[in-house]
Amino acid sequence: MDSIMSLLTILLIFLVFAIIILLFVAWYMSYKNKHSISEDGATVGTTTKVAKEYTKKSIFQYMQFDKIEDNMIVQDEGKRYLMVIECEGINYDLMSHVEKTAVEAGFVQFLNTLRHPIQIYTQTRTINISESLSKYNEKLEITKKELDTKQAMYARLIKADNYNEKQADALSMEILRLKNLYEYGSDVIDSIQKTSQNKNVLRKHYYIIVPYYSAELGGDLLDEEERKSMIFSELYTRAQSLIRTLSACSIKSRVLNSNELVELLYIAYNRDDSDIFSVQKAIRSGYNELFSTAPDVLDKKMQAIDEKIEKEALKLAKETISVVRAEKERKIKKKEQDFEKLVQKMAEDMLRENQKYVGKDVTEKSIQRIRKTQEEGGEENEQKNKRARIKNTAE
Repeated sequence: MDSIMSLLTILLIFLVFAIIILLFVAWYMSYKNKHSISEDGATVGTTTKVAKEYTKKSIFQYMQFDKIEDNMIVQDEGKRYLMVIECEGINYDLMSHVEKTAVEAGFVQFLNTLRHPIQIYTQTRTINISESLSKYNEKLEITKKELDTKQAMYARLIKADNYNEKQADALSMEILRLKNLYEYGSDVIDSIQKTSQNKNVLRKHYYIIVPYYSAELGGDLLDEEERKSMIFSELYTRAQSLIRTLSACSIKSRVLNSNELVELLYIAYNRDDSDIFSVQKAIRSGYNELFSTAPDVLDKKMQAIDEKIEKEALKLAKETISVVRAEKERKIKKKEQDFEKLVQKMAEDMLRENQKYVGKDVTEKSIQRIRKTQEEGGEENEQKNKRARIKNTAE
């Protein structure tokens, strides 16, 4: 009996210790979960706040480059470097046969000198001519002021008693030149405004992208500055080699600097609104206004739906107008075909309405005469149509 009691006591003590250990484990897991949740900001308010924050890190996840330095685009955390060459286009179709042959030979030479991969990139830009027009207007205003000054001088010179005729003639020629210049400038500005009013002014830019991989350097004994210097030297050498071979094709080209690379990438990521928010404005403001202006996806979808609705509504309106016009044309054609019958019917109705004034006998005889005349006219028309059909068949 004593042994059984001692055994039960041991079991009871073991169960109490097991329960205590389980409670401690449960408390520890609960505390750990709460601590991790508080660190990650997983509460409802914190989650909403984190989702609305935009950092440089989140933006650069969508960019295909790390940074721009020393006229190079850095990619893949410094594993790949790019240098961009801008090329001016040539009008091949307007060249003579000799010039075309020279361009083709130069292009063959360009292909033969390639010892590394390149990429040809074309970028279409919308030109914002508002700044150019404002400059033209300023120059035109200066010309107008100069013209007014010369005209006032000429008027004073003519009113003078002892004016020099030779000087007056020279001043008159100068006034005529300024007047023609002012009128020509006004016509040019009006023409540009009318041309660009309903359509965008576009311009194509052509680029050759030259890559270089840091793994091509080989050894790891170089420090960071020496490594960047070597990479820049290799890329610049490749770019200059391409520029020399392109000159044989009569193509002018140059290496883009860092600011021009920024503009190139800025326009590539903001195709629709880059002409409104120019990169030059962002550079002047110290990059404080450099931001993406691409519209929201839902807004673009809504705009596409609105355009589709407008297109379908216009199509439906045109189809309805066509149907209504066709019905009116059929009615008009029907009336033209039944013209004689309608005239006869209206004449008989008018006689019956005025029977009490002209008399019943006169009314009946007039109606009979109208019908007889219409029948004779119908037979005559039928005979004419018959003869016409016979004549057409004979011919």
